[in-house]
Amino acid sequence: MDTTRQFGQVRANIDLETLTRYLLENVETLRGPIDVKQFKSNPTYFLTDANKTKFVLRKKPAGELISKTAHQVEREYTHIILCEDKSIIGTPFYVMKFVDGRIFTDTTMPGMSVQERRECWLSAVAALVALGSISPAAVGLSSFAPSSDYFLRQTKSFGRLASTQAAVVDLDTKRPVGDVPYCDELLAWYRKNLPDESKTGPRIVHGDYKLDNFIFHPTENRVLAILDWELSTLGNPVSRTLSVLTMPWTIRLTSPSWAATSRTCRKNNPSRSRISSASTCRLTNQPYPIKDIVFVRSFMFFRGGVILQGIAARIARKQASSERAYVYAQAFPLYGRLAKNVIEESGSWVGPRGKL
Repeated sequence: MDTTRQFGQVRANIDLETLTRYLLENVETLRGPIDVKQFKSNPTYFLTDANKTKFVLRKKPAGELISKTAHQVEREYTHIILCEDKSIIGTPFYVMKFVDGRIFTDTTMPGMSVQERRECWLSAVAALVALGSISPAAVGLSSFAPSSDYFLRQTKSFGRLASTQAAVVDLDTKRPVGDVPYCDELLAWYRKNLPDESKTGPRIVHGDYKLDNFIFHPTENRVLAILDWELSTLGNPVSRTLSVLTMPWTIRLTSPSWAATSRTCRKNNPSRSRISSASTCRLTNQPYPIKDIVFVRSFMFFRGGVILQGIAARIARKQASSERAYVYAQAFPLYGRLAKNVIEESGSWVGPRGKL
């Protein structure tokens, strides 16, 4: 899908005159007037100036945020300008270069041949491996995030966040959002089965490495850009990021209603997942299958459930910005069940066993 088809009229209540004045005063390359449109899925905006130059503005969601660590758009900033003055449009924001290309929001890639889909997925794997080969110190990111074990940090932070979000009360119904299923049992299992990360060393981790965060070349099946770095950190990028990339092969979520609780992809899809995993192992010179992949796949589902629970919490507080927020929010219980299923399908057990 062409990136230019992903936006419409501005939905958020921002002062476009103040924004335009700020940008024209602080970005020399911009020429007024500036046309502003909003992308459909996030508080992200498409800007076009008088010279038809295209830019992208990304901001935090409006209102007081439940989590202090979520939506840290300041962490993504490397281009053009970062504005932390909330008086301009209500939240911090930054402006970056616009990259024209294709974004696939459907993991089945309708209209693409088998070979074309394969080329796109393998390009995403190659980009992941290239990212993992970069030394954070070599690019000035050694202090970007803690260098302690990633999954130990994440287990603690997402556990706290899940508890906080579960207690958020809906402004209309007065009911709490509720827990991610099996939250306490899963966290206990994760603490007992933490991977040994001492051998890998810290590397740059994207944080949300999935298909719709790639921009592919308009006509070639290769990745041009990776979007949405607000969850980026330092850690082991291969097992963690690959598990996010291959999630569609573990579960096929039904759009738009999420009506089916789950459908494990057992026909064709497992082979594609193995292709991605095997290619990663080959490019990184490590044995296949990837060690600790069960832990990582389960934790990524749990983490996804907490992120979707966060969307439900923003809806409860009337802070949601995405057109599909209500659809996504309904899925967080499913992700908790999937996190448990991944572990138990491997032969392990989550929580106390029932009496026989």
